[in-house]
Amino acid sequence: MRTLALAVGTALFATAVGCSHEKGAFQTSEVTAAGTPKVLRHVVLFKYKDDAKPDQVQASVKAFRALPGKINLIRAFEWGTNVSPEKLNQGYTHVYFLTFTGTADRDAYLVHPAHKEFAASLGPVLDKVAVVDYWTQQ
Repeated sequence: MRTLALAVGTALFATAVGCSHEKGAFQTSEVTAAGTPKVLRHVVLFKYKDDAKPDQVQASVKAFRALPGKINLIRAFEWGTNVSPEKLNQGYTHVYFLTFTGTADRDAYLVHPAHKEFAASLGPVLDKVAVVDYWTQQ
């Protein structure tokens, strides 16, 4: 039974980290208490300027979505817009969720020319950004 539970847990983990843009096997020495590999999540929230035009917002979404194809350090990527009825988003409307195998990959992503070019392009439309990184836990 324990073997079955471990197999199911491993399959669920593989599905969860395989979100929408899987880039290959995770290679990390960090593991959770359950024995599954820890990964580093990079969560980015965008609040666009009030005068940002819809086509400008869409262009920034498209540019962010293109990063996994340009930076192979990104192991998984997904995004979405706020749909919470709680109205606690403080103006943040877009969420981007990236997965890295560790701090070295995340740090290399941050200084990667494609990421720097993308970040520089946001000036005309982006009001605020919030970033939270965390190691997955079980």
